[in-house]
Amino acid sequence: MTESTRSLRSVNPITRPSRLRRGRGRRALVVVPLVLALASCGSDSSVTHELVGYRPSGQQVVDTMTLPEASNGAAPFEFVAPAGGLLIVYFGYTSCPDVCPTTLAMLKSALTTLGDDASRVSLAMATVDPNRDTGEILTGYVQSFVPTAHALRTDQPDDLQAVADLFGVSYDVSTADDGTIEVSHSGAMYVVNDQGDVVLTWPFGVVSADVAADLELLLDEAQAAAA
Repeated sequence: MTESTRSLRSVNPITRPSRLRRGRGRRALVVVPLVLALASCGSDSSVTHELVGYRPSGQQVVDTMTLPEASNGAAPFEFVAPAGGLLIVYFGYTSCPDVCPTTLAMLKSALTTLGDDASRVSLAMATVDPNRDTGEILTGYVQSFVPTAHALRTDQPDDLQAVADLFGVSYDVSTADDGTIEVSHSGAMYVVNDQGDVVLTWPFGVVSADVAADLELLLDEAQAAAA
């Protein structure tokens, strides 16, 4: 079965304790968010925006590990947004025929809609196919959608698996009898705040207008928290 015929589904996080943690000593929990949250948008409390993404109902900490950043000389990349900003994390691969380019093109459109506020949003893409995705290939690919994006790549399977586990990501790379490489991966995108907490998950298939609206709300919350 090739990926074009494989059903790629978004995998919601499942309960799993973090295997490694730093400084703050917080227990990392990944929980299944079951409901969509309603929150005020802007200064008018009568206007509400129903989030399209899922909010974790408990604390999901992902800043306990790093991956090498191919776009920055393999320096360790921490899963923490800049102060007052947001970090979007995605796991995929550059040979993906449909899910990855569709998702990244959608995000590019959403960031365009945000205008100046897009400067407060970062993107990091980690490849699940490092044998074919060299640092140069991965960097060129993800930055063709978002020029400031971080390209994350490791040759250590255990390190990649450990980080994927923190986010609740599933993936598999195998070789068919005819030598064809088959890759499957969950298609969700994850929003991380400046404390290293996952604050929202988008399943594959969300549209750019909804993502932009979610980001506007989350950026307002980040600004309020920093005040």
